[in-house]
Amino acid sequence: MKELVIKAIRAAGGKSWPKDVAKFIWDGYEKELKASGDFLYTWQYDVRWAAQALRNEGVLKPVNGRRDLPWELI
Repeated sequence: MKELVIKAIRAAGGKSWPKDVAKFIWDGYEKELKASGDFLYTWQYDVRWAAQALRNEGVLKPVNGRRDLPWELI
């Protein structure tokens, strides 16, 4: 999922809102998400955990718990 988050943010020019990241993933991978069984019901949650992991790895800028900042690549 981390790779898809990075791909979505790069496609948006290096900065994107979580809802737009989710839209990019859904638009491009809807068929795979639907075919993945229970993952269909958790993928948006998994996207957020992937973003947090990317922040921990120094790939995304920290947001310090704020929800009014876009996700941004470093």
